[in-house]
Amino acid sequence: MQDLGAPGSYITLSEGVAVYSRDGKSLGTVEHVLAEPDKDIFDGIVFDAGPGGGGHRFVDAPEVEQIHERGVVLALDSAEARRLPEPSENPATMSAEPDDTAEGELERKLRRAWDLISGRY
Repeated sequence: MQDLGAPGSYITLSEGVAVYSRDGKSLGTVEHVLAEPDKDIFDGIVFDAGPGGGGHRFVDAPEVEQIHERGVVLALDSAEARRLPEPSENPATMSAEPDDTAEGELERKLRRAWDLISGRY
């Protein structure tokens, strides 16, 4: 892993910054930072894993271990990172009960990621 530079935060994180697994493997580059800076809420990031890595992937904020000026390190190893979900407009549901109709935290974040990628946001 290259020198990642000074520690940073989601507020300073920009598109194109390298993303690494905790075992030092390059995973891709930051596409979008999902955050509400006015409320100081960091939801996660969407990174581009490239054609060989499967396209865009969403990583939830608790899985982001370190943010630096030139790199992000996830709290996941490379095998775990390969299983990260793609951002989606509407996560699929096999069946819904009345208690299941409220959108959960992960669904909200994935929907927001999809809206950013699709240009709706």
